[in-house]
Amino acid sequence: MATIEDVQTDGIVGAVSHHKEHWHAIDWPTVYQEVRRLQVRIVKAQQEGKPGKVKALQHLLTHSFSGKALAVRRVTENQGSKTAGVDKVTWDTPLKKATAVHALQQHGYHPQPLRRVSIPKKNGKMRPLGIPTMKDRAMQALYLLALDPIAETTADPNSYGFRPERFCADALEQCYILLAKTRDPQWILEGDIKACFDRISHDWLLANAPMDKGILRKWLKAGYIDKHTLHPTEEGTPQGGICSPVLANLTLDGLERVLREHFRDTTRASRKARSKVHLVRYADDFIVTGSSKELLENEVKPLVEAFMRERGLELSQEKTHITHIEEGFDFLGQNVRKYNGKLLIKPSKKSVKAHLESIRGRIKDNPTDTAGHLITLLNPVIRGWANYHRHAISSEIFHKVDYAIFKALWRWAKRRHPNKGKKWIRKKYFQTVGTRNWVFVGEIIGKQGVKRVELASAGKTPIQRHNKIRGEANPYDPQWETYFDERMGLKWLQGGMKRRKLIVLWNEQEGRCPLCNQKITKETGWNVHHILYRVYGGKDTLSNLLLLHPNCHRQVHSQKLDVVKPRPTRGGRKA
Repeated sequence: MATIEDVQTDGIVGAVSHHKEHWHAIDWPTVYQEVRRLQVRIVKAQQEGKPGKVKALQHLLTHSFSGKALAVRRVTENQGSKTAGVDKVTWDTPLKKATAVHALQQHGYHPQPLRRVSIPKKNGKMRPLGIPTMKDRAMQALYLLALDPIAETTADPNSYGFRPERFCADALEQCYILLAKTRDPQWILEGDIKACFDRISHDWLLANAPMDKGILRKWLKAGYIDKHTLHPTEEGTPQGGICSPVLANLTLDGLERVLREHFRDTTRASRKARSKVHLVRYADDFIVTGSSKELLENEVKPLVEAFMRERGLELSQEKTHITHIEEGFDFLGQNVRKYNGKLLIKPSKKSVKAHLESIRGRIKDNPTDTAGHLITLLNPVIRGWANYHRHAISSEIFHKVDYAIFKALWRWAKRRHPNKGKKWIRKKYFQTVGTRNWVFVGEIIGKQGVKRVELASAGKTPIQRHNKIRGEANPYDPQWETYFDERMGLKWLQGGMKRRKLIVLWNEQEGRCPLCNQKITKETGWNVHHILYRVYGGKDTLSNLLLLHPNCHRQVHSQKLDVVKPRPTRGGRKA
């Protein structure tokens, strides 16, 4: 078994430090590089089957100055940074942050109970959230740095929720891959786990989670305070904890392997092909495909229930159904259904209804606002919803949504000016912009003075097929760096602001590949390359990015070549 001394002498420098620094004096690029270097080593040790070395590297990372500084930075820069726990303490000054880094000590650490709050769910019920103190959040963020690389290495290939570089679109694209063809499975088990986060077995987690058991036990048993009363926690992980999503994924990972092994080993090898059993999971929502209703009911469902029971979980009987593909099912806000043998994935009726209710609610809550301010409230919602559904068959629904929003805005304008006629209202609020008629417009006052703004249109969002991530891809593994660079280039090409970044890079390089010095064109193609790899802490900033030909990009990674930013030229010659 490897010891910490073995790891410290194995090429890792500067991971542990007791030197006090001012918050703004911290060398953040070095901090990121040190943390990512240790995470890469953890992945390598896990892949080589060396649990002792994994544990030693985890210990080194969770006791390092770099890990602690990064953990404090995360919890003081996220959306909940101003929300206090039961101690009513926030870290809102550089001095408090610097002090907090050195206060993250494992010896003598005792987490405080969580502050319980409840937020409404879509079905009208309330969802309980537990808010840890700032120190407990930082400790969770610190241990997550050492836990997440292992979780990514051991995860199910078709698990997509709460994982870096994976999105709902990946899960939905996998549904299309599994169900689109005529010979593909026709029956689907829609699974939903009852109160997943609240019922995970503590004993199972303590026996199987690859992290410090003492720290994990303290988190799980910390309890929560609701209405000034302390309640013990005997099961579950708190919804709201930074580590909770990864712990839930670790709990549910392995279901795909169980199903695959069962249908491979039961009789002969061809049974798996005939049964057509496949899993797609996003967090605690999942589907399992099968060749028949009886197979899903009599074999698959009992297997899933036994898997869940071992972890203290159970399926929700009211939300778990077996459905034929011709009837269709809703998954992650989209409806998946075959129409006359053709599979279509489009926004679900529930998603459209919830989106329009959100838009109408914002319009109704701002009856006296200016048109410009109302547009700034609505545009992020419209663009966000349309971008989420842009990979589906959504064009027709997008135009229907645009019309429904137009009608809501017309009612808003008429209520605002009850004594004005339709022509006056149309002239004041609705104009023709390019090929679009009846565009809702307004004005806002910005840094450059008065600026005209237009309401976003879901119908103008281009429909783009999503390129699904490969199941085994691991963002912590250097061998996948080229793959993630290529995916980033595709993402940039499809995005507005990100597309402009490509143009900036192309102009900086004068349209040439810095490796072969030949032109980069649409015909040659290109990849976005990180000068300092992301797995070693490199950022997506322009100063760390280059455009390379695809073959040159592969050559750089295979031969471990160093490529630098080209210097500007004068008069057509390199300066």
